[in-house]
Amino acid sequence: MLATSRTLVFLLLLAATLVLGGCATRPPANSNNLCEIFEENRSWHRQARQAEKRWGIPVPVKMAFVHQESSFQARAKPPRKRFLRIFPGSRPSSAYGYSQALDGTWEEYRQDAGRRLARRNNFGDAIDFVGWYNARSVRCCNIRPNDAYRLYLAYHEGHGGYRRGTYRNKPELQRVARRVAAQANRYEQQYNQCRSRLERRWIFF
Repeated sequence: MLATSRTLVFLLLLAATLVLGGCATRPPANSNNLCEIFEENRSWHRQARQAEKRWGIPVPVKMAFVHQESSFQARAKPPRKRFLRIFPGSRPSSAYGYSQALDGTWEEYRQDAGRRLARRNNFGDAIDFVGWYNARSVRCCNIRPNDAYRLYLAYHEGHGGYRRGTYRNKPELQRVARRVAAQANRYEQQYNQCRSRLERRWIFF
């Protein structure tokens, strides 16, 4: 009976460690180099490739989105507004995690993608969300899967807002979208140099 109790305690501690460890991965040392990111976090490459196969959105595009949205911070949130320029107030939205997904959109993803236990501070779930959302943008907004600029505009404005062209009067958003597209291009060039090596290692992961 004592041995059984100890085994149960050990399994509970192990499960808690795995859950916390999966959520609390530190940001990569060099977030501007995709090869180094995947060398440092091997499981991220496997998860990003799985999301690519599932949704058809290239790995560099999805990773550029995460770079922009959270700088690879698992528990990222929008900064609080300031009351009287001194006191911290409410946050501007419910955005959270690697992908900065909103509460409602994340719940829609969990239901639509069949991932009821998905968490926004888990990289594998977050990168799959980015693939899911962008795949919907491809279908409903007629955007190419590798067009990071327009995909980001739809990601930020929502599909309805993108179709209405709400981004046209937002020059700062357009600048950010261009930055995301440039990051995706850099990531793609880097990924072309290390993809085969990473995939060989993936087989033995």
